[in-house]
Amino acid sequence: MTASDISKMIGKSEEAVQAMVKKLEEAKVLVHYTALVDWSKVDDDQRVTAMIDVKVTPKRGVGFHETAERIYRFKEVSSVYLMSGAYDLSVTVEGKSMNEIARFVSEKLSVLEEVVSTTTHFQLKKYKHDGRIFEEKQIDNRIVVSP
Repeated sequence: MTASDISKMIGKSEEAVQAMVKKLEEAKVLVHYTALVDWSKVDDDQRVTAMIDVKVTPKRGVGFHETAERIYRFKEVSSVYLMSGAYDLSVTVEGKSMNEIARFVSEKLSVLEEVVSTTTHFQLKKYKHDGRIFEEKQIDNRIVVSP
């Protein structure tokens, strides 16, 4: 989104928006910019994404933080969240295949002393991510036939 787009949305000048963005970057409020890629449109891409529910035994004095830090340092991990509910950490990983992710879970994640159990969910299709819709509704031009 450009400064011009934002200025129209909030009713401020483009220069004011640019100054605001610079101030937010300096204050580390805006910490990273990224491109959002629709990998389904890349012909040779075989990327696999999985969300892993992790139950953890918290450590005295540090809680879940130390375990979360150990997990987010693995190169396969793209995000880690502390959750409420049935499990403690939600870990998103990416790999070249389901086998690669399975090896990550069995050889790196599950063997951590604090990890009690894991449940892995493989992403089958992405419909919406970061507010962006990936698949627009297709118009069905077929004729309705009923018995």
